Amino acid sequence: MRAHVVHELGGPEMLRWDEVDDLIPGPGQVLIETRAAGVNFPDGLIVAGTYQTKPALPFTPGSEIAGVVAAVGDGVADLAVGDRVLAFTGMGGYAEQVVVAADMVFVIPDVMTFTDAAGFPVTYGTSFHALADRAELQSGETLLVLGASGGVGLTAVEIGKALGARVIAAASSPEKRQLCLDRGADEVIDYSEGDLQQTLKEIAPGGVDVVYDPVGGEHAQSAIRALAWGGRYLTIGYASGDIPKVGMNRLLVCAGSLIGVLWGAWARRNPARNAQNMQRLFGWYADGLLRPHVNETHPLSEAPTALEVVMGRRALGKVILTADALDDARIERNEN
Repeated sequence: MRAHVVHELGGPEMLRWDEVDDLIPGPGQVLIETRAAGVNFPDGLIVAGTYQTKPALPFTPGSEIAGVVAAVGDGVADLAVGDRVLAFTGMGGYAEQVVVAADMVFVIPDVMTFTDAAGFPVTYGTSFHALADRAELQSGETLLVLGASGGVGLTAVEIGKALGARVIAAASSPEKRQLCLDRGADEVIDYSEGDLQQTLKEIAPGGVDVVYDPVGGEHAQSAIRALAWGGRYLTIGYASGDIPKVGMNRLLVCAGSLIGVLWGAWARRNPARNAQNMQRLFGWYADGLLRPHVNETHPLSEAPTALEVVMGRRALGKVILTADALDDARIERNEN
């Protein structure tokens, strides 16, 4: 089989489309033939060697895929050859085959395409865990989403609305803000210009109950100052490249909480709870409440190009790699 292998740390151009050994699932594992793979910002950080996780060289990046079960290892009872699935791989997703722990693999709804499924586990899993488990967002509360048109940001807008919150989406261009409105945001703000803190005072004079921040950088302090009494600030990641320094006194005066969210590690530690979350998300998808926005698709062999789009923050929603450059309809027709 073929896989993108990183032999030396650096930019997306360091990915090499190599011939590698075929994989065999061990006990408790599943072998999946990749039909599509999600491209995420942390993938690029891992390739560059600047992420918290630093795998030994050589390695294959890619944290989420969708495909068809090709084989199961001993002890796997709930999955069978031929099942259409998505999986949280953590690593190894930019490949024609992936071996994954069975408790990170989920049969997808009949109505879900491989393209939608490939971009589903990391972004929707992260946002649901952040908003429901960590922040305990309640119906009627106000949610501010920074970087709202990106991969995880847009899912936070949708999930916030599904949980009954008033959602304020912050994005830097008219196109991005319109996308957020299309996904259910109640209000949008341009945080590329003007005073974010003043803008928030005007549209949320009572403060915001939850801030969802996958960006970091200069706007973090303004968002923290906008917290309502008992507000919760979710730190998801640092797409800006700048890890903000938080004024702890601001949390003190509003009885606020600063909450870290690392979904992948949590999911591995809590597979049963994560499975419950995933089933709830599948239900919302089937009901039309969640509509993954796929910005671009690229052939699996062209992962460096796709990763460059994501790392350059040029994507609205998700960028997906597809096997053999086939779309979902053609893949599924060939399998039926």
